[in-house]
Amino acid sequence: MKNFLFFGTLVLLFISCGTDNKPKIVHTVINENEITELKKDSTFIEIADLPIQIDSTNYLIHPVGDFKIEDYKGRGIYKSKSYGSKNFSISNYNGRRISGNLSNIKFQHIDSDKLSSLTENIININSLTFLRDVFDNTEKKLLVYEVNDKDTNQDKKLDYNDIKTLYISKIDGTEFKKLTDTNRELIDWRVLKSKNRLYFRTIEDINKDGEFDKKDIVHYKFVDLNTDNLKITEYNPI
Repeated sequence: MKNFLFFGTLVLLFISCGTDNKPKIVHTVINENEITELKKDSTFIEIADLPIQIDSTNYLIHPVGDFKIEDYKGRGIYKSKSYGSKNFSISNYNGRRISGNLSNIKFQHIDSDKLSSLTENIININSLTFLRDVFDNTEKKLLVYEVNDKDTNQDKKLDYNDIKTLYISKIDGTEFKKLTDTNRELIDWRVLKSKNRLYFRTIEDINKDGEFDKKDIVHYKFVDLNTDNLKITEYNPI
């Protein structure tokens, strides 16, 4: 009996370690840039939270996410990717940042009933942040997004286990632009109000072992938010 329990413990530890060490990127032999596109999961339905209007803006933001309806012991259960069963909320809002596991964002001008989508692509939006300090300095209304946009670990799912990237757009969702390079994991980002710059760091799996660690290279860049084209510049502080 003791041997059986010991063996069972080893199996559980092995399974746990296998899950924790899941790579964020699998480097394909043919072309790393041609990662398989995902299809929409038909078992989920799209649902939207009630609209949010960020202070000092004239657009309503409708967060859109996925829900699954399942039968369990004869009862219907609504299951959100973000907050679990029996909860219809798909996002959180704290005044300038909306977070959740969102599949899209719909934008609506306050003087119109027309809704426009951020993107037609299948993506997972972790958060969007209104750059309040930039607005105070320049009156530019910009949103920054943390996004999973490719199934980089090739597990047929798009979630936090894939590489996180950084995007930016205007307050109405137009000019949705990717700031990070292909196959580079976003570490963090910050806006410096004094220079109107968005600084960010990414890490590149330079040895292609599927892990991001000390053997890899960290890249440093900033976006000049004073320019209309949002010029991206790489710098080296090391």
